[in-house]
Amino acid sequence: MPFLEIGDFRVHYALSGPASAPVLVLSNSLGTNFSMWDPQIPSFEKHFRVLRYDTRGHGQSSVTPGPYRIEQLARDVLHLLDRLTIDRVHFCGLSMRGTIGMWLGTNAPERLHKLVLCNTAPRIGTAEVWNARIDAVSKGGMQSIAPAVIERWFTPVFRAAAPETVAHTQSMIEASPPKGYAACCAALRDMDQRESISSIRVPTLVVCGAKDPATTVADGQFLVGKISGARLLELPTAHLSNIEAPERFSTEVLKFLIA
Repeated sequence: MPFLEIGDFRVHYALSGPASAPVLVLSNSLGTNFSMWDPQIPSFEKHFRVLRYDTRGHGQSSVTPGPYRIEQLARDVLHLLDRLTIDRVHFCGLSMRGTIGMWLGTNAPERLHKLVLCNTAPRIGTAEVWNARIDAVSKGGMQSIAPAVIERWFTPVFRAAAPETVAHTQSMIEASPPKGYAACCAALRDMDQRESISSIRVPTLVVCGAKDPATTVADGQFLVGKISGARLLELPTAHLSNIEAPERFSTEVLKFLIA
């Protein structure tokens, strides 16, 4: 997979699918790399040029000094698009990367066709929660939090039915760079987009999990209430809806994007 140098940041990315197709950016959750989107690639590539990337501090991208800011992470996306000479895209972000999508929809709407905000919220958790997470990772590494994260990310039924998928996801969390993860936790700690998202006018689909304890259905309903014309899709999942319900997720997101 290729890399690009963008200022102080070396980004790892993948670009696949028909060269003439519109571009769809997939941005993955906190603590994962872009392989999180593997279940969607076969169907998405039939319609789009798919751009995936490892966020600053994650996967094989650079771990620059933190703390990070959501604006900084969103501008990384814009710089990547500029370097690849891509003008406008569809953007699909899950969890923390959904907050990047909100910032783009608010501050760079001219770069977007449509926006998909998955299992996310304009304000996630509390400062106390994120500070405790940063402290745990700083002292005990990613292994100290991975089991608890997995319990929030997948329902008990899915964990029992798909142990290999769950184990692979846990390994991905444990391999995430602790300093990059902590720097992104700080970005979420310091973020509040509850008021600014009301300015989003890009066509938006909000995906939520009926059993998601991290970003709830109420969070999804709040987004739909604040973003003019936004639609809500509720799936019978916990936090990683694209992995727990891959076929339904892919079908519904594609239906929205190509409508």
